Amino acid sequence: MLEKLLKLEKEYQDIEKFLSSPEALNDKKKFADMSRRYKELENAVRLAKKMREFEKSVADADEVLKNEKDEGMKGLANEQKSEALAEISKLDKEVEIELLPKDPNDSKNIIMEVRAGAGGDEAAIFASELMRMYIKYAEGKGYKTELIDKSEGEPGCIKEVVFRIIGEGAFRELKYERGVHRVQRVPVTEASGRIHTSTASVAVLPEAEEVDFEINPVDLKIDTYRAGGAGGQHVNKTESAIRITHIPTGVVVTCQDERSQLKNKMRAMSVLRSRLYAASEEKLAKERGEMRSSQIGTADRSEKIRTYNFPQDRVTDHRIHQNYSNIPGIMEGDIGDMIEDLRKADIEAMMKG
Repeated sequence: MLEKLLKLEKEYQDIEKFLSSPEALNDKKKFADMSRRYKELENAVRLAKKMREFEKSVADADEVLKNEKDEGMKGLANEQKSEALAEISKLDKEVEIELLPKDPNDSKNIIMEVRAGAGGDEAAIFASELMRMYIKYAEGKGYKTELIDKSEGEPGCIKEVVFRIIGEGAFRELKYERGVHRVQRVPVTEASGRIHTSTASVAVLPEAEEVDFEINPVDLKIDTYRAGGAGGQHVNKTESAIRITHIPTGVVVTCQDERSQLKNKMRAMSVLRSRLYAASEEKLAKERGEMRSSQIGTADRSEKIRTYNFPQDRVTDHRIHQNYSNIPGIMEGDIGDMIEDLRKADIEAMMKG
């Protein structure tokens, strides 16, 4: 274990030298990749230092036991050795997890997309509630959120919303949320009290930077138009809204939340780059025959991952067959326990191979 950690520590030191060298300024992509890897290795370096300290403590205790005649000193040495070995045993588990393959996107910001599925207005209300749930959770973690685009229906209904969550480890926190979410409840408009089932799909994309994925400007068709819906006096007066079409793939992104056309364009480009980057990563993984980053599910938007049963106050995550109560709290962003259980299940699946 320590040997593997020492290799990572050596890699950390080599990257540190590179980042402080003049060469680092000449290659933006390499600098970004190395900076990301440097941060990724920080915990391995911390574990290596702790492991060395405890192994030295064992060696020192063995030296005392070998040469010391005094029984009191021997007793203290045995106690020191026993404590150090117990700490090493704990560290072994941490190291085992640390040595698992890392998702290179874990530290990134995310682009989150929530779309109403089957169920008409009830599905659109549920999509609105999911958006609020994620924003509340993100704010609780100290992350910043930015609305990019929203398509509304009736009051309180969202057909589709795209927003950005900015913060270290946002993708690591929320990547397990992608898939189909199902709600079972009696809609407000249902006079007979019959339970309806509706769905909403969630996509979680790691935000790609320019160094991650380069887009050729000639492949883009950019249109401006007047923003519609709520938005203040500027609506329908200036053509601040942006629509970008990536011609080779047909991917279309719109952004109309900002008054500034330039800001809308920058946000739309960020979403487009992230969608193309995610598609490219998925294609490469399939070509190599690799599993997707999530071991606990396919991470596909069409996969049903969770059911929110309001009458029974029960949320079921179908990937780990786990039930949770307190739907009111969950819809207010209290999803930390679910996320932690999903992460643990993912780690266990990877450890089993």
